[in-house]
Amino acid sequence: MKQHSPALLKIVEDAMKSVTEVTVAQTMKALTSNPNAALIDVREESEYAKGHVTGAEHIGKGVIERDIELLHPDPEEELFLYCGGGFRSALAGEALARMGYKKVFSVAGGWRAFVDAGVEVPQ
Repeated sequence: MKQHSPALLKIVEDAMKSVTEVTVAQTMKALTSNPNAALIDVREESEYAKGHVTGAEHIGKGVIERDIELLHPDPEEELFLYCGGGFRSALAGEALARMGYKKVFSVAGGWRAFVDAGVEVPQ
């Protein structure tokens, strides 16, 4: 497991104050019950290409602020973000919250949690 720097851990902790963290099970339930909710993979393009959750949209953390309003203009839409382990999605979620998005969620454990839970991923 990666060792993260104290500075990174601090900014992630701060980001989590404006983003709700949810489990894979909560995410899948929400996506099933709300067809307008979006699952967004914020990892790098190369990570997404190696594997992603079926139906996940790729909007990398580096461009999400630039592209989100065009792709998801409704600030009330439920947006479920995931990355490799949950840190980048929290940081991206914080940025979206600052932009006025009200229902932004970070999936705890990210990609690894989806895989561990047996969620369908394309081969």
